[in-house]
Amino acid sequence: MINNFEGHVQGDKPVVVDFFAEWCAPCKLMAPILEEIKSRVGERATILKMDVDKNPAFAKMYGIQSIPTLIIFKKGKILWQKKGVTSAKEILMHLNMHLT
Repeated sequence: MINNFEGHVQGDKPVVVDFFAEWCAPCKLMAPILEEIKSRVGERATILKMDVDKNPAFAKMYGIQSIPTLIIFKKGKILWQKKGVTSAKEILMHLNMHLT
């Protein structure tokens, strides 16, 4: 999936990227929230998890300095970004503006 990361974020479909690390306790709280989002939006959006320890170049490219950090991309542009554990309601509010 990482090999196609740029392909996803450049695409027409919104992409929620969760920048995380395995050792990060707050990051683990995002898993059920992202599952809820996926169940609500289905195939209209893509949800990716990006391990910053395994992919430091991507973390550096997007200026990720704390985790978890969520970014919503569409057509290569950052539409929204938030640090810390974020509710499904808040993520969906921003994501729904860009769903077709």
